[in-house]
Amino acid sequence: MFESNETLDAALARNVRDALMEDIGRCDWTAQLVPAGRCVTAQVVAKEAAVIAGRAWFDACFHALDPDARLAWAVQEGDRVEPGTVLVRIEADARAQLSAERPALNFLQMLSAVATLTREYVDAIQGLSPNPNGCKVLDTRKTLPGLRQAQKYAVRVGGGHNQRMALWDGILIKENHIAAAGGIRPALEAAFALNAGVDIQIEVESLDELQQALDAGAKNVLLDDFSFEDMEKAVALTAGRAVLEVSGGVDLASIRRIAATGVDRISSGKLTKDVRAVDLSMRVLG
Repeated sequence: MFESNETLDAALARNVRDALMEDIGRCDWTAQLVPAGRCVTAQVVAKEAAVIAGRAWFDACFHALDPDARLAWAVQEGDRVEPGTVLVRIEADARAQLSAERPALNFLQMLSAVATLTREYVDAIQGLSPNPNGCKVLDTRKTLPGLRQAQKYAVRVGGGHNQRMALWDGILIKENHIAAAGGIRPALEAAFALNAGVDIQIEVESLDELQQALDAGAKNVLLDDFSFEDMEKAVALTAGRAVLEVSGGVDLASIRRIAATGVDRISSGKLTKDVRAVDLSMRVLG
């Protein structure tokens, strides 16, 4: 359908352009109240604890409006910060500062929120898995429209891992694919025959379906709505022959119990779709 797959850098440039276009349009009339050519300094302060992510998007908003803007960050990407922490100071054209403020903060608040929640999930399961390789926390494709690359980047900053980036990045055979293909084995055989060079994962809804998938050569299996007991049985049945991932109903209340079953991966759409922006404040100092 398209000629290429979008890179993170290309997505960032598109995100910033779109954000500035929708907010400024032809003119920021209120910014015109400030005399042209005036340079001011502003700073951003954290109002709550957070893991910081999105510096590149923040910076790009200012540099798009003032190429000479100077941003001095006091924290690194991925740092934990406490309330009252000064994150960054910006010296730039006053009109550019005022016009870039909201789009820049929107990116920083949203991406920091994703990184913060991801870090909570990752920390919650530390040391709980009996799996010798540990257990990874993954996102899903349940992302905000147009912000897929950005949100999945923030998951990585928070210590999580990415499920497939998009439809071009992997094959996930779900129940409707299985039904349309005529069963688990035919669906897997068709996927192998594509020789697409991407990971192939199949979703199963019971231990019997898991056995069918393993018999058909599956190396990556998604356990859908399994009980904790059946997750443990699935780990024993698989015996390392395939990567086992759990998805569906995953939250901070259940993730510890899931990790303790010994599965390899846990994915949750909550990391990217249930986003509550981190509280940050920007003030002009003069």
